[in-house]
Amino acid sequence: MGRKSAKSKEKRQQRKEEIARISASQALVNRANNQEDPMAPFSVFRKFEKNGLTVTLECKLCGSLDVVTMDWIFELEKRNMKDLYEQCEWGWNDKVKKEEMTDDRAWYLIARTPEPELKPVAFSHFRFDMDYGDEVLYCYELQLEEEVRRKGLGKFMMQVQELIGFSANMKKVVLTVLKGNPDAKAFFTALKYTMDETSPEDNVLEHYPYEILSKMNKNLPSSR
Repeated sequence: MGRKSAKSKEKRQQRKEEIARISASQALVNRANNQEDPMAPFSVFRKFEKNGLTVTLECKLCGSLDVVTMDWIFELEKRNMKDLYEQCEWGWNDKVKKEEMTDDRAWYLIARTPEPELKPVAFSHFRFDMDYGDEVLYCYELQLEEEVRRKGLGKFMMQVQELIGFSANMKKVVLTVLKGNPDAKAFFTALKYTMDETSPEDNVLEHYPYEILSKMNKNLPSSR
């Protein structure tokens, strides 16, 4: 067999293996999204009780949330993030943000005060998705009301998301932080999130207002 024929065969085999890998990754994402409740196996983590704060957690697809809860989610997002968006080239657009947050693939982890009030006080928006060919849990948002911050709830909610993602065999948990939000960067760095290989680098022609951080699933074989 000639050298060119051997190289061509090797390339075809590599393409075939890559297609199979991506197909397997997509199957994992589909399976994760078909869950009725990603928190079902982890009932012990439904309650957070620390530093004078007691809340319960629920995990639901966007489409199964009531209008009042979704309105609160958007308003908290806007209160916490609008100024930061407007300080960079992204800008803030109600319509665009609502479309993102009400996407059919959006899962919400929501913290509520105990019965009978059941007041929502924090949420995380995440998705099981493909990202540059990898199966990931992508954390889009983590937002807390002012009165429940600095009590450990945000850290706890991220740990729950990691548990959900890694138990579903996602390769990593990924998130985006704005460069104009150093407190968020410090928070995630303290939780052992590091710069992801997909994070864009500034150059002479373009400046990126964000960074992409991630945490790998150490339970998976390194070959993945």
